[in-house]
Amino acid sequence: MNPSKAEDSAHEKVRVHLPEPLSDARGTIQPLVDDEIKSAQLISSKAGSVRANHYHKTDYHYMYLLTGAFDYYHRPTGSSEEPSCVRVCAGEMVFTPPMVEHAVRFVEDTTFVNFAGRRRDQDSYESDLVRIKLIPTD
Repeated sequence: MNPSKAEDSAHEKVRVHLPEPLSDARGTIQPLVDDEIKSAQLISSKAGSVRANHYHKTDYHYMYLLTGAFDYYHRPTGSSEEPSCVRVCAGEMVFTPPMVEHAVRFVEDTTFVNFAGRRRDQDSYESDLVRIKLIPTD
């Protein structure tokens, strides 16, 4: 899914509207991402835990939720406004463009797939990532 097809939120495009699955007698195929992707990770997180609390200078990513639920907090980098929050449930996807502060609080044990525009090797990833404290981790 191209970011231009995401829903406008308070500050940027966040929730991705997935196309209808392709179905036939064999089952279904759900298109997820039609974009340049250089990394994909399968990530599991425990209820109550927090991930992210950072932004990317140039990278972007899509988070497709397989099981569970999370609250996705986001705002433009450098903003002093309270972050917006979107509840994401299984079968839904959000998009994070560059220069958007974001954090995720898992409200249930959760498994999701993260599709990123850049490689996630340590050197490349860390040079593009800026850690912040968007939401508390306790």
